[in-house]
Amino acid sequence: MKKFILIIICFYSFNLLAQKEKNGTVYKEHPGIVLVETLGKAIVDGDIEKLSSMLDDDFRIRNGTGLNKDFEGWNKQQFINNAKWWSSDFDYLSITRDKPAYPDAIEYKESGVWVQTWERLYAVNKKTGVKVDMPFHRLYRLNKDSDKVLGIFEYNNQNVFNSINDNYYSRENGTIYINHENINTVRKMVYAFENGDRETGWSYFSENGRFYDINLPWGESMSFEEAKANNDAISSQFEILGFDEVGYPDYLEYDRRGAKSVLSWWKFRMKRKSDDKLILFPIHYVHTFNDEGKIIRSNAYYSAKLLEE
Repeated sequence: MKKFILIIICFYSFNLLAQKEKNGTVYKEHPGIVLVETLGKAIVDGDIEKLSSMLDDDFRIRNGTGLNKDFEGWNKQQFINNAKWWSSDFDYLSITRDKPAYPDAIEYKESGVWVQTWERLYAVNKKTGVKVDMPFHRLYRLNKDSDKVLGIFEYNNQNVFNSINDNYYSRENGTIYINHENINTVRKMVYAFENGDRETGWSYFSENGRFYDINLPWGESMSFEEAKANNDAISSQFEILGFDEVGYPDYLEYDRRGAKSVLSWWKFRMKRKSDDKLILFPIHYVHTFNDEGKIIRSNAYYSAKLLEE
């Protein structure tokens, strides 16, 4: 039985090897690569005449992830109109190789020459200021003589274009309150800490909340317990003289994503216990609330240098 199984495995492996068949050659350098990169440069330069000369009259471009099976793609004139939009509506337009990737030209036996590229598109929309900085992948199909582009399959992230379209017109995104219960909560929380009532101060926070500080490394935050320990350490080094509200807080209730945030500005007055040095520093808070009225996120913006010896 073991010999029989071994014979079957060997036959299967041999059969897989026998099925290999070369279907073309891959080139790192090729006139087709020069052609498609020259096409990209023509788009960047706004050279529509040159761009048009490199496109076959039967040219089509398709979204490689499109779901419409009957869509034949956008034609040559539509592609040219899109190129005009890029050159007229954007500043700092560039198309570069998305290193370490590089383009390949493949000469297939049956389907001719294809060029595949991995590139990065960079531009800033003139009207909205939205930045486009994204990778995109294209498969270029060349014509029989390999001197013109017959078709393109393009793969990219469409979200940035939605952002550009959204910013072409004014749109409200919620309501700003000058008086609100969440504003009252922030005031009560800050003044509880001013009076050394830390238990009450922490009661306004969710124990699952996260605490962000501008002085922390990018992307790092503290847990509820870590924030409490950090606050205890500061309290042991400084005497609180007073926390004064500057201006007035705003409560923002956003339509998009449903965020609920209080923005407040303060002037903290403290005395360092080690040398009795008086310290006055500004601080800006953004406190985000859940539906139960608990603070689930705290962002603090201030200069830690002011607290140093």
